[in-house]
Amino acid sequence: MSEIKGLPADSYKGWLYKWTNYIKGYQKRWFVLQNGLLSYYRNQAEMSHTCRGTINLASAYIHTEDSCTFVISNGGTQSFHLKASSEVERQKWVTALELAKARAIKLVESDDDDINNASIEPDKNELEVTLRSLSSKLEDLNTCNDLIVKHGAALQKTLSDIEPLNNGSAGSGTGGGSTDLATHVKTVNERATLFRITTNAMINACADYLDISQNQGKRWQRMLQYEHEQRLRLEEMVEQIAKQHSSLERQAKKSMLKVSLSTPTVPQNHNDSDEEFYDAVSEHTEEFQVALPHTRPKSVHRRNDSGVSQVSIDSLGANLGQAESESSESESDEQDVARVISARNGSAKSSKSLTKVKGDGSGSQDSLNTSLVPKPSRRSRRTKIPEKPSYSINLWSIMKNCIGRDLTKIPMPVNFSEPLSMLQRLTEELEYASILDRAAKCEDACEQLAYVAAFTLSAYATTTIRTGKPFNPMLGETYECDRTEDLGWRSFSEQVSHHPPTAATYAEGKDWTLWQEFTMSSKFRGKYLQIIPKGIAHLEFKKSGNHYTWRKVTTTVHNIIVGRLWVDNHGEMDITNHKTGDKCHLKYSQYSYFSRETPRKVTGIVSDLTGEARWVLTGTWDERLECAKILRTKSTSKGTPLFESGPHKLLWKFIKPPPENEKIFWFSHLAMQLNEPEEGVAPTDSRLRPDQRVMEEQDWDGANKEKVRLEEKQRAARKKREMEMDRAQTEGKPVIGYEPVWFKKQRNPVTGNPIHIYTGEYWQAKQNQEWSKCPDVF
Repeated sequence: MSEIKGLPADSYKGWLYKWTNYIKGYQKRWFVLQNGLLSYYRNQAEMSHTCRGTINLASAYIHTEDSCTFVISNGGTQSFHLKASSEVERQKWVTALELAKARAIKLVESDDDDINNASIEPDKNELEVTLRSLSSKLEDLNTCNDLIVKHGAALQKTLSDIEPLNNGSAGSGTGGGSTDLATHVKTVNERATLFRITTNAMINACADYLDISQNQGKRWQRMLQYEHEQRLRLEEMVEQIAKQHSSLERQAKKSMLKVSLSTPTVPQNHNDSDEEFYDAVSEHTEEFQVALPHTRPKSVHRRNDSGVSQVSIDSLGANLGQAESESSESESDEQDVARVISARNGSAKSSKSLTKVKGDGSGSQDSLNTSLVPKPSRRSRRTKIPEKPSYSINLWSIMKNCIGRDLTKIPMPVNFSEPLSMLQRLTEELEYASILDRAAKCEDACEQLAYVAAFTLSAYATTTIRTGKPFNPMLGETYECDRTEDLGWRSFSEQVSHHPPTAATYAEGKDWTLWQEFTMSSKFRGKYLQIIPKGIAHLEFKKSGNHYTWRKVTTTVHNIIVGRLWVDNHGEMDITNHKTGDKCHLKYSQYSYFSRETPRKVTGIVSDLTGEARWVLTGTWDERLECAKILRTKSTSKGTPLFESGPHKLLWKFIKPPPENEKIFWFSHLAMQLNEPEEGVAPTDSRLRPDQRVMEEQDWDGANKEKVRLEEKQRAARKKREMEMDRAQTEGKPVIGYEPVWFKKQRNPVTGNPIHIYTGEYWQAKQNQEWSKCPDVF
């Protein structure tokens, strides 16, 4: 039995068993909990030089599996599966971890408040008051110093006068000398009293001066540090802009030189024969490139070295780097690309003008449009919402103080939002759920995977110009959307965690079930804003039992400082069928000023368990995606794979938005209906959120006031929970954190990570109108 040594506050040390792998199983490790961090070592001697792993509890989940086992995870990227030697020991650790997490969250929030205060320009009046206070205290110190010198000299003089009197009275023995001595002693006492009073006054003045200096000095130090960091970031941005400008000039000169040199040197007869040859080929085939899965070892859901699902985490310099290295690609990059020669029906067409596919019609444009038309419903849905009012506000004036910070922790006015919550935006991803209905009918698992890839891509269709920020859900906020009658699916979502902000969703159609736990991190870098999703999405088909998982790619919002905002989705996505072992690798190409590729291009490969490519995918994430079955596989002289495929089949096509949708936040037809009032929903439903509703009704000032009220109410509820946890610790009771109402955290058997699973109780509660379990959110 491992011995746990209790240390002050949130510190613990002791032995636990940690899951390593299927060969070695659980191994004994020395764990240290301190300052909100849980670290482990192979033994106690390693503590001085080698840490084997650390997890930050401020953004971690703590999940108990059985009497001795528990899991700590930070959203899927890192997990500790731990086992204690007894139930009592496990409970001690869980209690210590919960308390440490609460303290770590409180510390992070206090630091954010300090940074918020420091990041705002100091008030001139406040500085003047502080300086006046310090000057007044300094003046008091000088006065006390003068008085001490004066009273000290008088005391010393009196003492000097006493000494001859004392000697004289001792020699003569007369009473007159005693009287003079007594008088001088009285004077000494008075001088000493004045000296003591002055000294105490100076000590008090010193204490006040020190107190003011320390309090204001700490704040000024943060302000100076913040301004120093801002200056460094601005210098870096200016330097990068200068490099981009220089690179643009070089590229322009090279392009002009190529044009001037190539035009007069090509023989006329040779040019004609080339044109005739290529025209003949283009009537029957089309050639393009697709991204291949990387050959280096990787996890099921690919991330780059920093754990982010993207090609490059710093898109600010990506265009420059791509321009400079475009002509000299490395061999490793070439190995990650395959050439595809695809047959076309009819005359030559561009990659955007696709032909209909004969056969069952499952991929034709006509069948796609028919499947997306809602079935007749007894309820009429709204087709219009109030137009967005014209408010003039400078985004940079607010965002400039947020550089380098996580935007999920920064309160933003509703002026930059759209009247939908994040729960509703997640539900909007089901707009093209009819793709899953067609996928459920596929007998070929690889073809079904191609449809699943099209569905994952369709979630980004409306993000091209949708730059409005959705409302951050309150803890315990929910959203339901029952479209079974007309669209054939229904979904339910709940905000299950506040640190880190996490939403759990569950949706079901006739032949499929979809669920995910969505959390993200966001960083603002001055010129652009990056949103990095961290959760894993799950999809299961009821008939075949095929279970798919994937992670979303990175979204970047550009032109924060100047220009029109625009959105780019980029990175690499791996979709895995855990039943058959089939995989789909998609690459969302990052936009570049210098690239000749189609903007927002997406390519991919569907491969089976053996790694053999079966289908190729090509298209754009804002318009359409098509697939083609691979008929033959060859290899070029350089070792690059060459796929010959059959005709293309249309998997997905973007639905045209409502006319003049720029006046209604660029909403699609489904987005306009998501916040439509509905009777019988839970009291925590996003439709009932007052700030969001008032904003939709064009009262933005009232929406901002409601938003502040809700945030203060949420902070008060959090403080109340923290007090209850502290009281439970004092009384020796188990410490229980916030528990969601409609979801329960369990270990997922496929990924092995804890995830919030839908309990299946919501729709029955709605039928009975039983909402007693719902918290008071709004």
